[in-house]
Amino acid sequence: MRDGPTHKLKGSATNQDFSEFSAGWRAAIVILSGGVEGSEHMLERPCISLGRGPGSDLSFDDDAMSRVHAALEFAAGGFRIRDLGSTNGVRLNGGELEVGELKNGDRFQLGRHLFQFLLEKRHREPKTYLLPEA
Repeated sequence: MRDGPTHKLKGSATNQDFSEFSAGWRAAIVILSGGVEGSEHMLERPCISLGRGPGSDLSFDDDAMSRVHAALEFAAGGFRIRDLGSTNGVRLNGGELEVGELKNGDRFQLGRHLFQFLLEKRHREPKTYLLPEA
């Protein structure tokens, strides 16, 4: 893992921003390869770390991943992926990066695991009221 200073990125969101976003959108990642294929993980917090160590929010059995490899962060109205100084880097849609915005269907690789980012609009049901019988 590379050592260096940590920088706060512009576009950080508040919990209220995330609550408003998650009321209208469903965000998740699905494992496509590398182990436990087809598993889906909902993104229910504004920041989720991924890696192989116990310090990660989502931990995977993959010795090619760093202990805390990358983070999925809510910012500027959407999610982005950020490399947290991993040894083997982060690939988004085939290209290596440090920080990248995620769109529905994007694929990213951490170690030997390939993931797909899913973003779907939530369908809101109209409110239903139970009225007392007369």
